[in-house]
Amino acid sequence: MERKEPAWINLNVSDIRITWISKDGTVIFDNESQAEIMENHLERPEIKAAMETGYGESIRNSSTLFQKQVYYAKLLKDGSVVRVSENQMMAISLFLGLIQPIGFAIVIILIMAFVIASSVSKKIVEPINNINLDNPQETKTYSELQPLLTRLSFQQLHLKKDKEELKKTEQIRQEFTANVSHELKTPLHAISGYAELIQRGLVAEEDIKPFASKIYDESIRLNQVVEDVIDLSRLDAGALNLSGEETDLYWVAENAIQSLESFSQEKGVKLTLSGEHAVFNGVTNLLYSIVYNLCDNAIKYNHKGGEVKVNVRNDEKEVLLTVTDTGIGIPEEHLARIFERFYRVDKSHSKEVGGTGLGLSIVKHAVSIQKGEIKVSSDVGEGTTFTVTFPKA
Repeated sequence: MERKEPAWINLNVSDIRITWISKDGTVIFDNESQAEIMENHLERPEIKAAMETGYGESIRNSSTLFQKQVYYAKLLKDGSVVRVSENQMMAISLFLGLIQPIGFAIVIILIMAFVIASSVSKKIVEPINNINLDNPQETKTYSELQPLLTRLSFQQLHLKKDKEELKKTEQIRQEFTANVSHELKTPLHAISGYAELIQRGLVAEEDIKPFASKIYDESIRLNQVVEDVIDLSRLDAGALNLSGEETDLYWVAENAIQSLESFSQEKGVKLTLSGEHAVFNGVTNLLYSIVYNLCDNAIKYNHKGGEVKVNVRNDEKEVLLTVTDTGIGIPEEHLARIFERFYRVDKSHSKEVGGTGLGLSIVKHAVSIQKGEIKVSSDVGEGTTFTVTFPKA
């Protein structure tokens, strides 16, 4: 009697494998392979379990395909077994299968992020790139950049001032160099000229002494210019970090006047000192230079029979030095510039009296180093008064 095939054998299935096994393990039917060539399935774990208990199942993994095969077996009434199996993807297989779409999605996201970030950053940076560095406050931008614009404007203002100061300093340096060269060349030319005439025997015997006297005078003038330039250079460097000490300005003024006494008598100018002792923290050498230069100028630019009065006053918070003369005076338009280096109100008269044009510059620097203040008032033809104030504290 022939075995009748069950109805499920003709089912149209593609993703499920169906196998029919006889009770002796022979494959009767398989929807994916030829039953005749298939091996005996009696030792398969799911078949053994079905024949013993009526139902069996097992799972077998494929290490090469990253898949697992799930088997379900059911014992039929005639002792045969129907087995159903399907392939299931393992986790690693699912992951590997998703790598390509995930990678593609990541690339798309990165491209979109780059485009969006470039567009946004361009919009953010554009106002910064358009800042007018010469005049930052004129730049139209968002409010968050306003502190930056204010800072840039402040720095630009300081930079402009620094450039102006640098330019002014460079101009002063060039003028100073030119003036020093001129002041040094003048006595040198005179000395070399007189010496050459004497050397060639072109000077009469009775004129040699006057020529020698002129050479001596010019050498004194040359030495004075050099000393004044050296003093001024030291003051520019902060007077070599000189420290103050308890100093009596009246005593300093008395010493300076004694040094100038013979010079004032020679010029026919009366030089007097009045006031009181005034002790404060000062640099003695600089104070002496201040008094000496102010008095020296007052004598040089005075009339014969004129007078120079020096007064020292000791107040509660400050010490005052006043130098008043009855000389030629200074026109008002020159008062603001008299402390400039080599500046002369009357060049012809300055040449006669032998001034270097550096005395008042030295005074100005020395007063500044000691935190003092100097003021000047003058009437043409009547005289000039210099007032120097030193703080006690």
